[in-house]
Amino acid sequence: MLKKLTQASLLIFSIAFTSFAQAEGSGYQTLSPAQPTQHTNKVEVIEFFWYGCPHCYDLEPLLQKWVKNLPANVEFIRQPAVFSELWGKHARAYFTAESLGVVEKIHTDFFNQVQAALQSHDASGKMDTEAEQQKFFVEHGVTEAAFKEAYSSFAVDSKMRQAPAIAARYGITGVPALIINGKYVTNGPLAGSHEKMLEIADQLIKQESEKK
Repeated sequence: MLKKLTQASLLIFSIAFTSFAQAEGSGYQTLSPAQPTQHTNKVEVIEFFWYGCPHCYDLEPLLQKWVKNLPANVEFIRQPAVFSELWGKHARAYFTAESLGVVEKIHTDFFNQVQAALQSHDASGKMDTEAEQQKFFVEHGVTEAAFKEAYSSFAVDSKMRQAPAIAARYGITGVPALIINGKYVTNGPLAGSHEKMLEIADQLIKQESEKK
């Protein structure tokens, strides 16, 4: 069973792993120490999100357009944050979709479904049970057998175990947040708006590209 990870305990992990430095007015913080990236020959951008976060939902249309226009040397990675049991259930849905290769097919619709349910206080539509998620995936062209196999797979279980530690490595305590090349973090409060957040990410991507 997924143990509940409170925001307070995550903050403790964050302090152990990461500290920040921020230039006044920069709209981002520098991670210390910088974290290794998966692709050393590319500039890596990680988005931390939760399907139930209204700010992530508002960012998503802007983010999708932005991602389509990223330079070829940029690797964009989505990373569900796991701050509670509910967040974990939604993270498992994302990792299941990733395992099945259907993220692009279900991502927006899953966001829409979760947000609609949370805003209407509809307990039956929050996608927080395996049965609800299975029904959703089947409606999007995934067979029941394929869903069940992926949902309970070793690969998905491994990503679920790793997710809290990944967020802690970057000092993430809220979403949405963007990590640029393992060195910088920006988010709405730091940047001032979602639009500015992406502008700052563009600046940092350019800076890191020139270094490479």
